[in-house]
Amino acid sequence: MQSPIGEIILTEAEKLPEGALISAKKLLHLGSRGAIDQALSRLAKRKKLMRAGRGLYFKPIQTRFGIRAPAPEKVVSCLAETHAEIVARHGAAAANALGLTTQVPTKVIYYTSGRDRRFKLGEQTVELKNAPLWLLLPGKGEVGEAVRALNWLGHRQAGEALMKLKQRLPASTVSELIALRPALPDWLSKSISQTLVQHG
Repeated sequence: MQSPIGEIILTEAEKLPEGALISAKKLLHLGSRGAIDQALSRLAKRKKLMRAGRGLYFKPIQTRFGIRAPAPEKVVSCLAETHAEIVARHGAAAANALGLTTQVPTKVIYYTSGRDRRFKLGEQTVELKNAPLWLLLPGKGEVGEAVRALNWLGHRQAGEALMKLKQRLPASTVSELIALRPALPDWLSKSISQTLVQHG
C-alpha cells in the first residue's frame, strides 16, 4: 500500500516537465528524511520514478512503446537551472552536430561551470565536467558550438575545420567567432586569425 507521502510526491511529479529532478532535500516539508527516502525508494521499485543518484529521482516518460528515461539534454538543462550553472554539450557532440566529424560520441558528456559529477539515466550514464568559462560562453548557439568543437579537434585540425565552418556558417556567426578571439586560448585565437582574418 502506498504511503500518503508517496501519493503526494507522485502527484507533484506528474506536474513536472520532462527532465525535472526530484530531490529528497526539496521534500523535507512532507516528513523526516528517512520517511522521504523510503517513499522515494518505494516509488522507484514500482517504476513510478527512476533513480538518478543518492536522493535524486526523476519521472519516467510514458510512450506507446513503454517507459523511457527523459532526454539527457532536458535533465541537464533542469539541473543547470536548479543550481544556477552554465552547461553546454561536449566538443565531440558539437563537432558532430556541425558536420566536422562523422564520429558519434559514445558517452553523454556535458561541460559545466559547476563541479564534476555523474548520474544515471536508465541504462545511460551522464557526465558533467567542469570547464573554463571560455568553453561555456556563449553557452548556446553555433558560435559556442564552434568553439567547443574546435577545442576538441585540437590545433592540428583547427585550420581545416575553420575553413569548413566559414563555408557552412552565416557570415554574422563567423564575425562573432572572430570577435571572440581575446577570450580564447592563444593557439585557437591564432588559428582563427590565420584562417578567417588573414585569408579573408
